[in-house]
Amino acid sequence: MFSKILIANRGEIACRIIKTAKKMGVLTVAVYSDADKDALHVHMADEAVYIGPSPSRESYLLGDKVIAAAKQTGAQAIHPGYGFLSENAGFCRNCAAENITFIGPPVAAIEAMGSKSAAKNIMEKADVPLVPGYHGDDQSRDIIKKAADDMGYPVLLKATAGGGGKGMRQVWSEAEFDEGLAAAKREAMSSFGDDTMLVEKYLTQPRHVEIQVFCDNHENAVYLFERDCSVQRRHQKVIEEAPAFSMSEELRAQMGESAIKSAQAIGYQGAGTVEFLLDIDGSFYFMEMNTRLQVEHPVTEMISGQDLVEWQLRVAAGELLPKTQEQLVLNGHAFEARIYAEDANNDFLPATGKLSLLKTPIESEHVRIDTGVRQGDDVSVYYDPMIAKLIVWDENREKALQRLAKALSEYRINGVTTNIDFLYNLATSAPFKAADIDTGFIEKNHDLIFHNDEKPLVNELPIAALFLVLSKESKAKQQAQQSNDPHSPWYNANAWRLNEANLHTLVLAHNDTEHTVTVEQKRQGNDAYYSININGEKFDCQGEILTTPHNDDTIVATVNGHRSQTTFNHFENNISLYRTNGVFNFTHILPDCGQHNEDDNHGGLIAPMNGTMVSVLVKSGEQVSKDQPLLIMEAMKMEHTIKAPSNGTIDEIFFQVGDMVDGGAELLAFTEQESSSEESE
Repeated sequence: MFSKILIANRGEIACRIIKTAKKMGVLTVAVYSDADKDALHVHMADEAVYIGPSPSRESYLLGDKVIAAAKQTGAQAIHPGYGFLSENAGFCRNCAAENITFIGPPVAAIEAMGSKSAAKNIMEKADVPLVPGYHGDDQSRDIIKKAADDMGYPVLLKATAGGGGKGMRQVWSEAEFDEGLAAAKREAMSSFGDDTMLVEKYLTQPRHVEIQVFCDNHENAVYLFERDCSVQRRHQKVIEEAPAFSMSEELRAQMGESAIKSAQAIGYQGAGTVEFLLDIDGSFYFMEMNTRLQVEHPVTEMISGQDLVEWQLRVAAGELLPKTQEQLVLNGHAFEARIYAEDANNDFLPATGKLSLLKTPIESEHVRIDTGVRQGDDVSVYYDPMIAKLIVWDENREKALQRLAKALSEYRINGVTTNIDFLYNLATSAPFKAADIDTGFIEKNHDLIFHNDEKPLVNELPIAALFLVLSKESKAKQQAQQSNDPHSPWYNANAWRLNEANLHTLVLAHNDTEHTVTVEQKRQGNDAYYSININGEKFDCQGEILTTPHNDDTIVATVNGHRSQTTFNHFENNISLYRTNGVFNFTHILPDCGQHNEDDNHGGLIAPMNGTMVSVLVKSGEQVSKDQPLLIMEAMKMEHTIKAPSNGTIDEIFFQVGDMVDGGAELLAFTEQESSSEESE
């Protein structure tokens, strides 16, 4: 076994590898960029080496610097994690040249699977079933389009050099082909430096089922069951589970044997994942093989009881596989939810900022959290915005899903927008509970998953308003107690007012909708209560704020005779309300505090996030129509198209291709076309 390894990665996967290495008594070396100088993986490792500026192309993607760090520290092996250099055959070859073990497959296997088109040719010869498509060398637009036309739309354009949804576009009609091909090629070149494409027939209701395989260099191979990764947005996985629901033993064996056949066809060693599309009739088709550890590997660990990182280290050191196929036992059911800093209500735009609050569920044999961040850390524009992977296990799918919902409801995150409420809605939706899933699940169930818009008006908004008023009164009492004149009426939030009611007016925003709420304190005998008016509907409320062991604010509130207990977190002017039916986020709009108003844009279009300008599709003076693509920005390796809000004219463009853009910056000046009198009637 190695005495020291270097981890050529960052974030949660680097931390995950360090944990297993420490358990095995193996020393670890981290590498870091400017943005990661205080990152969790740097603090967890035994040593850390600086490798360059924040952009990954100037640090984590520079294989020579990583190898130099390994030589400098005496590391005998390099674990690449996933992403970055994990599937870079040249890096693997250079490691071997320096007598450093690459903890992964051999160069030939990476090269064979590194091109999706070449991989399909190999699988075709190995008699592994394939989706109909074109994966040839001729990359001319006309050849690719003819293949798409011949097989019929919809089709899927995919970059042959990568994965993770990068360089991939669904094309639903011939009219969309050119725009889809250009976008896929541009994104592929940005992410992988290679814009070679393949095109496949797009199956409309498939499940994405993948098989975890492991091979040693003694000609042993096993599969560690399957994972269902069908629930995706932008071709990126959201919630994964293992095993796949309603998978028969016969089908599991067939897919497992095909996966092993795929691995053996390329002389594979180490951990690999063979991804299949499973059609509704039980047919399955090879999609690709990932020659690395997958993000979702923890669900396999939970149902198999095996540490896959430990397996990787042992196999790379020349040992036999720890288990035979017969010794592997599938036990229970597991889910993984990927918690991201992103705005699910705004097309999943990545979010950046400081994690001013980060409280997690308590870990146990049923709940596991893989993360690379702590409270106070920044979510940077330079890397994937993942905050954590939440993994749960129980004896069956129903119980595991209940644990997932409970654990999601226990998260407390402030400072950045997250997808937690989206994940909760998804996990508790009736179709997901029934396992009625395929790769189009989110689109088909959009209204069920994004269903919180009206609920705060009825249930949560009165309690949120009551919480703010009670908080204000509590702070006034604290200020009075700390002052030289604790009985001064100036510290009394409920002091007597000449000819005025004791009235508070609040503005609370939820999901981009502002609600004006009035709260009036009243008395009935010796009891005080609050009359809350929201859009003409009145609520009689009483309540008190308690402190919980987790230091969250908890309000015990009675609203129109109904008593409930609700946990809050209040940071600056943001309020998170944690209820049994989900997480509700409010913003307290303060008067005269410079809140953003669309009317202040003066016809400008605003950058929705930090990023890089990759394409300018219009020029100054050009007439444009509503929803016409104007600009394309890239953030965290994903493209985002800025479209015209209405018919109008481009007055001025403020950024060029290659410019870094701050979120909130004005991108261009735009004059809306005035409606004619006929149109306005």
